[in-house]
Amino acid sequence: MKMVKSLLLGTAAGLVAMSGAQAADLPVKAKPVQYVKICSLYGAGFYYVPGTDMCLKIGGYVRQQVGWGENGSLTNGGNVGNVDTRNTQNFSFRARGYITADARNQTEYGTVRSYIAVGLSGNASAAGTTATGEAASGASTFSANRAFIQFAGFTFGVTQSFYDLYSGPATSFFGGLINPSSDTGDAGKQVTAYTAQFGGGLSATIGIEAQRNTGVFGAGLSTAGAAPSAATPIALPASSQRATQFPDVVANVRVDQAWGSAQVMGAIHDASATYVGTTTATGSTGSATGWALGAGLKLLAPMIGAGDYFQAQVNYTQGAYGYANASSIALYSKFNGGAGGSYGYGIASDNVYNAATGSNNLTTTWNVNAAYEHFWNKSWQTSVYSGYAKTSYNSDANNALCGSVTGAIASGSITAAMVGTSAAGCNNNWSLWNVGTRTQWNIDSQTAMGVDIVYQRLQTGSAGVVSTVPAVASQLAAVRSISDQGSWMGQFRIHRNFYP
Repeated sequence: MKMVKSLLLGTAAGLVAMSGAQAADLPVKAKPVQYVKICSLYGAGFYYVPGTDMCLKIGGYVRQQVGWGENGSLTNGGNVGNVDTRNTQNFSFRARGYITADARNQTEYGTVRSYIAVGLSGNASAAGTTATGEAASGASTFSANRAFIQFAGFTFGVTQSFYDLYSGPATSFFGGLINPSSDTGDAGKQVTAYTAQFGGGLSATIGIEAQRNTGVFGAGLSTAGAAPSAATPIALPASSQRATQFPDVVANVRVDQAWGSAQVMGAIHDASATYVGTTTATGSTGSATGWALGAGLKLLAPMIGAGDYFQAQVNYTQGAYGYANASSIALYSKFNGGAGGSYGYGIASDNVYNAATGSNNLTTTWNVNAAYEHFWNKSWQTSVYSGYAKTSYNSDANNALCGSVTGAIASGSITAAMVGTSAAGCNNNWSLWNVGTRTQWNIDSQTAMGVDIVYQRLQTGSAGVVSTVPAVASQLAAVRSISDQGSWMGQFRIHRNFYP
């Protein structure tokens, strides 16, 4: 019996030993690996790029816009190149989709940040292109409206201009010429700048930015204009602005505190023309330097509603029209369509050169924008906004544009035939104002839809003059009066952000 017991115990011990040896040879289950490691240094949505100390956040948005009354262009609107007949495109679609990437990491110089926003915009307006040149019929365009690097106070690349505090896109779906301001908005600007922080929310920035060119016009310049037409009732010559010799110089002083923000800023701009005639031998027009000064304010108003705020900015420019209207165009013009109607126009420029007097005449423009945003609750918000811009020409510039200067008049200037039997009534001072409101429903924190309605008024140059323009279509009369023009425009938008 003892022998059997010993045999059984020995056999069991052997089996246990064999089991231990086989278990030691089996693969061990690996510990869980966090392939996406959260980075909490820079806020929600960042994660570490595997194998690095760089934190990355991926985002973006998709939106569709539906517009009416805007002449086939959700940027330029009803007061630019609008013949206002049955041939005018007054309904359009636009869809946009952008992907954003924000990468940051720590260095001995502090946080280094790189950011990019790339996407496509597809329009569906009239066949081909609209009267104002916007792509149509589903055509898609690629853009990178943000692409910059920041570290140690420096900013390099495409971003919001450091000139601006007021943000048009924050309180209105409309931008560009429909809601003109100095704000570069979605488009951004090429900048190279340094920002110094002084504590207490006080900072100052100085830098260089891509030029905001509008145009240099006038009698005696080398570039002749095309014949007038229904959409362009005055024969404005093509710009004869000198090629870029130096960028715009921009500086600001800003304060950001619990009550909001305030800023004063300035810019210097090259407004020089090329040559008096058609070749270098005919002589230079000399140098002309434009400038702009501005002040902006944003006041938070939580006592009225959670999230409420007021924003405003005023600018005064000479020879730097783009700082009153960043999305500038050389000529506003709108017909009050049909036979026997009227039209209005406004010339935007940096400088008018008068060959007869040999003088550069910087264009004076000032503008103001203001908006208030009210949050009824977390789901509904309404903004009310308005803007006014006034452009003025001195007598020398006005004479050059109107063609009333004694001597040779460049092809393309406004002539007597376009303002009646004489140029006596030609006066190119003009203004533009608008008032609008947007109401938005926030479906959730990332998705919203809303409607924006705006009225824009073009207070024309040469008001009250009877004009002669070519009748390019059977429904357009050759003789018309020049008077103020207005446009009602509306837009529906649905927008969804990708988190965050």
